[in-house]
Order: sequence, then structure tokens, then C-alpha cells
Amino acid sequence: MDVSVLETEFPKLSAIVACHKVLRLYVGSSGQAKLVVLRRSVPITADGLQRLREELVKLKERRREAAELIQQSREDSPGARDEGEGGETKNEQAFIEGRILEIEAVISSAEIIDEQEIQGSDIVRLGSTVTVRPMPKRTDVNYRIVGPAEVDPKNGFLSDESPVGKALLGAKVGDTVEVATPTGVRKFKVKAIS
Repeated sequence: MDVSVLETEFPKLSAIVACHKVLRLYVGSSGQAKLVVLRRSVPITADGLQRLREELVKLKERRREAAELIQQSREDSPGARDEGEGGETKNEQAFIEGRILEIEAVISSAEIIDEQEIQGSDIVRLGSTVTVRPMPKRTDVNYRIVGPAEVDPKNGFLSDESPVGKALLGAKVGDTVEVATPTGVRKFKVKAIS
């Protein structure tokens, strides 16, 4: 069975699959199918975990506000169905619910990256901040290599599962790594690791 079909049939499943990326369909001896999510730990920095917890609190407040707006809309227009602001609020509420499920799944599987272990390391590891120079440019860029739950490329947080993140893992100062991108191979020279 295709995962997209399963996600359609089981709406809460998509947040779990997005977080854990591992799903198995087992058929028991009775012929009954069972979905089993094989959980994996989610590497995350202590700061990243705190940011997720704060986002969760805000989302739960927004969920309450959205429910109140939907209830008010129903009271104001008992005959109207999913139109105007009520429909938009329901869409927002669905987004909020999905994000809450996703964050709760990450928090329940969080494995804090030991930042003490990273300090002083001479190789790029998960949790490292690395200064690189994209070649042939002359300006340095700082990236923090994080787990998928903390990705924020605009602020320099790259996933260890991204092409650049994968290429940088294990690199040392002075190394040049190559990354295959849709626009061609890019080179990055490692300038510093902290």
C-alpha cells in the first residue's frame, strides 16, 4: 500500500511519517493489516527543543482561539457551512492541529545533542557550527548542522540529511567538500569548526 494512500486514510499519520520517516504495514496471521510506525530518535539541540516547546504553547493557544472563532461563527450564522471566515478558520485550525501533532512527535522522540561533546572537536559533527567559504566566492558563511526538526536555512541551520549537511559531516578545517546540486557541483572549503 502506498504511504500517500495511508496518509489520506489516516490523517494523523502524516505528522508521524514526516517526523519519523519509517512506516511498515504488517499483515498478521489473521489476515488483519496493522500499521506500525518504527520510531527513531530525533536529534535536536537543547535550544531547538526549547524553541519547539515554546511554539507548542503558542499553537495550543491559537487552537483555543480558532475553536472559539468557529463556535462564534456557528452561533452567528447557524445555516452557513464552511464559508467565509469560518472556513478559513477551520483551515487554520487543521494546520495548527497538524503542526501540534508534528511537534509533539518530535518532542517525544527528542535526543538532545551533547554540545559539550562537540566543543573542541576537529571534525564537523551534528550540532557543530562550521564556517565555510563557497568556492569561488570570497565571503565566508556560517552553518550549524542540526537534525531535521531544527532546519532553518535562512538562519544558517542546515539538516544533517541535506546535501550540504551530509557533505560537511566528518570534514576538517582545510578540507574542501563537493556537493551535487541541481545547478551543478558546488565546492565548500571548511574554514573553522566550533
